Amino acid sequence: MTHTAKLGPASWRRLQAAGIADVANLRELGAVAAYLQVKRSGQHTSLNLLWALAGALSGRSWQTVACDDRLALLLALEDLEKTHD
Repeated sequence: MTHTAKLGPASWRRLQAAGIADVANLRELGAVAAYLQVKRSGQHTSLNLLWALAGALSGRSWQTVACDDRLALLLALEDLEKTHD
C-alpha cells in the first residue's frame, strides 16, 4: 500500500478500520467524507485527523490547514453530516 507521506501509521489504522484501504480511496472520498466515515465507524478521533487528511491531500501541513481552512472544512463537514443523517 502506498501511503501519503503526511499521514502517520495511527491515521492509516483509523482509515483502514473505517474501510478506506489506500490513497486512491482517500482521494476518491476527499478529506471531509473520509473523516466522517472514520467518525461514523465508531472510532475515537478528533478534528486533527480532518486537518491531517486535508493537508495530506493538498500537500500542506496539517497546521497550515488548521489555520487557513478550518472554517471551510467545518462547514463542509456540517453540510455532509446533514445530507447523510
